[in-house]
Formats: sequence, C-alpha cells, structure tokens
Amino acid sequence: MELVWGAFLAFFLTLLFLDLSVLHRESAELSVRQALFWTGVWVSVAMSFTAVIYGLYEHRWLGFVPAAEVASGHDAVILYVTGYLLEWSLSVDNIFVIALIFAYLRIPPLYQYRVLFWGIVGAIVLRGLMIIAGAALLRQFDWMFYVFGAILLLSALRMLRDDDEDRDFGTSFPARLVRRFVPVTEELDRARFFVRRDGRLHATPLFVALVMVELTDVVFAVDSIPAILAVTRDPFIVFTSNAFAILGLRSLYFAVAGLMAMFRYLKYSLVLILAFVGVKMLLVNFYHVPNLVSLGIIVGTLAGGVVASLWATRREEAAGRASGPR
Repeated sequence: MELVWGAFLAFFLTLLFLDLSVLHRESAELSVRQALFWTGVWVSVAMSFTAVIYGLYEHRWLGFVPAAEVASGHDAVILYVTGYLLEWSLSVDNIFVIALIFAYLRIPPLYQYRVLFWGIVGAIVLRGLMIIAGAALLRQFDWMFYVFGAILLLSALRMLRDDDEDRDFGTSFPARLVRRFVPVTEELDRARFFVRRDGRLHATPLFVALVMVELTDVVFAVDSIPAILAVTRDPFIVFTSNAFAILGLRSLYFAVAGLMAMFRYLKYSLVLILAFVGVKMLLVNFYHVPNLVSLGIIVGTLAGGVVASLWATRREEAAGRASGPR
C-alpha cells in the first residue's frame, strides 16, 4: 500500500517539476490557444491514469488493497472520473475569484503563472490534509454526512447569491494577515515574492496574491472535499482525482479567463452540481444514487451550462448585427 502511494507521489511531483522547470521555465503569459492545448494535455494525463486505477483495483498491482466499498476496477474508474470531473468543474468558480484577485492587485498576466504554480503546490498539501480529516470524520461519525450535505446546499445558495465584484480584496483577511507580519511594497519587483528595502524584508503584491489564492482554495475546498467524499470515501481515489484536477488548474485558468464572457451560465451549472451532491449526501442512508447516474448528471449539467452560454452569446451577436447600420 505504501509503495503505491509513494509511486504516485513521485510521479505527481515529477509532473509538477516538469511543468515548472522544463515546460514553463520562464514566466510567460499563455494565450487562450496555448492554455486550451495544455488543458487538453493535463486532462489526457488524468484520463490515462484510469488504466492505473483499473489495474490497482482489479488486479491488485503492487499488492494494492482497495477500500471495501470499491467492488471492481470498473467501479474504481467510474468513481475516479466522477471525482475528477466534480473537482474540475468546481474549480471554475475558484478561477473567477482568482481572476478578480489578480485584477484588484494589478498582477500582470506575465507573473500570474508563478503565483498559480506555488498556489497549486500548497493546495495539494492542504487538500491532502483536509481529505484525511474529512474521511476520518465520516468513518467515526455517520451524521457528518448530513453536516457536509448541508454545507454543500448552503454553498450552492451562496454561489447563486454572491456578487464577486463587490468583494474588497485589499481589506480581506489574507491581505491584512500578510501586513500583520511583514510590510508590503506598493509595486511589483519582477516575479519576486520578497525583496529587501533599507535592510528590511518586504513582501510584494505577488506574495499577497499567493496568500489570497491559497486561502481562497481552502474556502472552496470546504465545498469540494465534502462533494468528492459523497462520491467515495476511498482515500486513494479521492486524493488522485483531486490532485490531477488541481494540476491542470493553471492552464484551465488562462483558458477560462480568456473565454470568461462566453460561459456566463456555467455558474448556474455549478450551483446545480453542488445542490445535487448535497442532496445525495443527505439521502445517503435512504437512497444510493448509482455512480454512473452521478457521472452522467455532472457531465450533462456542465455541458448544458456551456451550450447555453455559447447559444446566448451567438444570439446576442446575431441581434447586434441585425440592429446595426445597413
């Protein structure tokens, strides 16, 4: 069991190192085309890992012992893909908030990639700890399903009512937290998180952005961790699906940020997904929603939001052309 976890962590850290040190050695702004390409690469890597999931759970590769709730390799693959899509979809709302953070702090796109990389490294560590804690709570206290279900329903309501543009990130807790411990410069110094001024260490707005991104991810993990635990409590499936979804978050950020206006209704898809998973957790002791049904609902809801957004955009463009000068 330890061998499998060690092998996965080594493989995953290699991918992170490859992404930072080889593929994106220098800070650079990704175009939408490049971001979509790399998003496709990381999705392909995550989907290729289903072969490993199948081998581990069906053929017990490397002496792996799966959780009792996972009956076969086929079931494990369905749970993994469902968890991956769930985390991936819920990350979209996180992306909108990150975009607002960068805009407020005036972080140029050239340096956003560096903040996102280290933000993702920290997110993986924090998610791992939260997954362990959440799974332990569910094992010890069955009533925690109802707590997590209520959290998801409240999160869906909050997402529906929130207006991100009204948030003042400059007076937010992360920004005040950084200023409590170290002075912050007014301007950036290339891609540095810290600089020395008059012999004293100062944080740059880039570091403030990093802290805000990290704590924002913790807030969103309060939604996503209960959601994935509603799908399965198998720690390996939960962690690997989360890790791969987070790995592609940087490329997904630049893709979504560039196409943000096109997907205006995606937010409502996320609200429906959170509400569905919340209800699923509340009904866990009364009715079990089949895994394939859950996967189909998540994929269908996401596709519906994308299609509705594209349709509305094209309709407005057509109306604009029709009302224009002839």
